Amino acid sequence: MITKRLRSLLPLAAAALAASLLAACGDGAASGGVGGGAPATGKTIRLAYQAFPSGDLVVKNKRWLEEALPGYRITWTKFDSGADINTAFVAKSVDIAAIGSSPVARGLSAPLNIPYQVAFVLDVAGDNEALVARDGSGITTIAGLRGKKVASPFASTSHYSLLAALDQAKVPESEVKIIDLEPQDILAAWTRGDIDAAYVWLPVLDTLKKNGKVLITSRELATAGKPTLDLGVVSTAFAQAHPDAVDAWRKAEARALDLIASDRTAAATAIGAELNISPADAGQQLDLGVFLKPADLSGPEWLGTPGAPGGLARNLLSAAEFLKAQQKIDAVPDLETVNKAIYNKGLPDALS
Repeated sequence: MITKRLRSLLPLAAAALAASLLAACGDGAASGGVGGGAPATGKTIRLAYQAFPSGDLVVKNKRWLEEALPGYRITWTKFDSGADINTAFVAKSVDIAAIGSSPVARGLSAPLNIPYQVAFVLDVAGDNEALVARDGSGITTIAGLRGKKVASPFASTSHYSLLAALDQAKVPESEVKIIDLEPQDILAAWTRGDIDAAYVWLPVLDTLKKNGKVLITSRELATAGKPTLDLGVVSTAFAQAHPDAVDAWRKAEARALDLIASDRTAAATAIGAELNISPADAGQQLDLGVFLKPADLSGPEWLGTPGAPGGLARNLLSAAEFLKAQQKIDAVPDLETVNKAIYNKGLPDALS
């Protein structure tokens, strides 16, 4: 069965997406949401992005995909969380998306069973996601969260990490009042004093830290065996129908990773324009994430190659197993199913 949250969002997904495409996408970002006029072929790519510092925002800002695929009408739509992106995939309203590994693990599992594939690793969560306790809450440790109100976007990497942090500290989830809020709603609730702590990502995280104490970061949880990532996923139907467009998108994302590594100022300027923050602030936020080299993506730890799937599949399977143990999904997919959900066709050549 589809979850209650998903049932409530499904009727709204297509309408919300259509409305957002009629307006300039994003929240005052420098680059527009729709690239060019509709070509004679009528081919489109509908991309879902999130407002966190990554190469995906570089690609959007610099319009590299529009340059590479002039025969396509390309749209970019901002989403607040991976849960909403999963809903859009279920509604067949999006083709390619930037989404966290925990939502992907949910999406590949029952009851969602979304037909999409992981085709890129945008970043590995480091100190860009964290659990923060509000000053004045009296919380100094994770154990101190008992009986407190803690917010996180449900079905996100931050929610997964919050559950992992509680599990590590042997604090039962039932003893914490966990509230489902999107990042901007977390900021508002934090300002009002309605919540005691939150697990969330940049840029909201940066604001919370100004009057809060970091209890644990996703980098620390990764070291303890619970890593999270931001991934690029593509619908299976789109990948089968437009493999050349998928390759163009992967090359654009690889180019963005190269820019982050070689010219941090240029990357930060593009990302800052999309987030409406200064290049200096964007650069500081970039420093908190972990960005791979494009050549590493086809290696054994990540996507691998068609004949040798990488370790990312096991990472997603492990996340699904943890979510099942936490009673957040109905069933765990088998490894073969997850391996098939790794789109490594043409690697490593497709990234060069």
